[in-house]
Amino acid sequence: MATLRAMLSGFRRFWRPRWRRWLASLLLGVLLVVSFGWQQPVRSQSVGAYCRFLPNEIARKEALRQAAIGEDANARNAYQTVLREHSALLQRCRQQVWPRTQAIWLRLYPCDAQPGGIESIFDRIVNKGYNEVYLEVFYNSQVLLPAADNPTPWLSVLRSPGSENVDLLAEAIRAGRERGVKVYAWLFSMNYGYAYGVRRDRQNVLARNGRGQNSLAVVHDGSQAFVDPYNRQAQAEYLSLVQSVVRRRPDGILFDYIRYPRSSGADSVADQVQDLWIYGEASRQALLNRATNPAGRALINLYLQKGTVSAGDISAVQQQYGSSPSWQGLQTSSLTAGLWQLVLAHATQGVVDFLNMAARPVQQAGIPAGAVFFPGGNQSVGRGFDSRLQPWDRFSPSLQWHPMSYAVCNRADCIVDEVKRVVNQAASQTEIVPALAGYWGRGDGQRPSLEAQMQALQQQVPQLNAVSHFAYSWQEPQSDRQRQFCQLR
Repeated sequence: MATLRAMLSGFRRFWRPRWRRWLASLLLGVLLVVSFGWQQPVRSQSVGAYCRFLPNEIARKEALRQAAIGEDANARNAYQTVLREHSALLQRCRQQVWPRTQAIWLRLYPCDAQPGGIESIFDRIVNKGYNEVYLEVFYNSQVLLPAADNPTPWLSVLRSPGSENVDLLAEAIRAGRERGVKVYAWLFSMNYGYAYGVRRDRQNVLARNGRGQNSLAVVHDGSQAFVDPYNRQAQAEYLSLVQSVVRRRPDGILFDYIRYPRSSGADSVADQVQDLWIYGEASRQALLNRATNPAGRALINLYLQKGTVSAGDISAVQQQYGSSPSWQGLQTSSLTAGLWQLVLAHATQGVVDFLNMAARPVQQAGIPAGAVFFPGGNQSVGRGFDSRLQPWDRFSPSLQWHPMSYAVCNRADCIVDEVKRVVNQAASQTEIVPALAGYWGRGDGQRPSLEAQMQALQQQVPQLNAVSHFAYSWQEPQSDRQRQFCQLR
C-alpha cells in the first residue's frame, strides 16, 4: 500500500500544468508525424480494389458536401480538404494499377444545376475510381451551353427562366479539376438530331440517298438526323459549336457519330449507289467536281441518275464529248467498276473531311481530340459495305481512337477481338481507349462484368493504358432517373 501511495504521489507531481503542456506537445508531434510522415499506409485504407473508395470515406465526404451547401465556411473548407485528399489518393492509386486512365460517359440534366448537384455526381465518380469523365455536350439537338451564350442552332439543355447564364459545362470542368478528374466534352457530329432534321429551313443541309430519303425516313428512334458532310452550312454551324466548347477549355473533345446512318435488314449493307448518302446537293456537286473532263462529269451524273451504266451509255458519252470519261483516282479499265469505287471513296472522304474540320480548332488550341467509332463500321459485306461507312482506319493517328467495343457473345472474347482489330490497324503512336459496356460485379446475359472485360484486355492487349465505361446512367440508374425527371426549383 505504501508503494502504491508513493507511485500516486509521484504521478501527481509529474502531472503538474507545465508537465501536462509538455506531454500535450509531445502527443501533438507524434500525431503530426503519423499524419504526414506515415500518410500513405494510413490513407491507403481509404481505397479498395479498382481504386474505389471505402464506405467510411464516402460517408465522410458526403456529410461534408451536404454541410458545405449552406453558409458554413468551416464546412466548405473541410470539404475542400477532403476533395484534395481524395484527389491525391485517386492519382496515386491509378498510377499503381491498370488501367492508368479509367473514364466514364456522363449526361447532365437541368436539375443538376441545383446547389450541390454537380458536386454530388463528381464525388460519386471519384468514389468509383474514375479519373476521367466524357461529358455529353451535344446530343439530340441540344447543347450544354448557357442559353445566354449559345451561338448554335440547337437549344440549350438548361432553358428554364432565370437559368440563362448557368453554364453546366464550365461547372462540370471546374468540379472535375477540384477532384483531379479530367473532363472531356463529348459531341455528336454528323447526327444533328431530330428537332434539327424536321426544320423546314434545314432540309437542304440533310444527307440524302438515291431514293430521295433523308435519315428520318430510315431511322425511327426520334433522335437521329444526319447531315451532308459536304454542306457548308452544316460545317459552319458545327464549327460554331466546337469553338464555343474550346473557349471553356475542357481537357479534351471527343467526336461521336462520325458516320452515316445505319439502315435495318438488307438495307444495312450498301451495295449500290442509291444506298449511299451522297445525293444532297453539296455532296452531289462535290462528286461531279471530281471528274477531270466533261465526259467524266456526264458519266458520273448518269450513274447517279440511273444507278448503273451500260456499255452503250459509256459509248454514247464518249461519242458526245470525243474523249473517254475520266475522274480523280481512276485506276481501272472497267469504268463501271471505277464508278462504284469513286462513289464509295467520295462518301467516306466526306466523313474523314468532316472529322478533320471539327478537330482542327481543337488541336490548334492544344486540346486533345478524339474520334468515337464502331470497330465494325468500316467492314465490307460481300460486294457492299456496312451502311454506316465509318472509315475509322483512315482517321488521323494524331487523334485518340475510342472504339465502342460492345460486341455481344456473353464472353470477353469477342470484345477483345474488336479491340485487337483496331490495335492492329492503328499507327504505333495512336492512343487507343476502348469503350466498354456493362456493369460492375455482374454480367447482363450479353456481356460479362466490367471486371472480366478489363482483365481480358489487360492480359491480351497489355499495351493499352486506358479504358472507358458506358455509362454513368447504367451504374446509377435510380439516381439518373431522379435527375432526369425532377423539377428544377
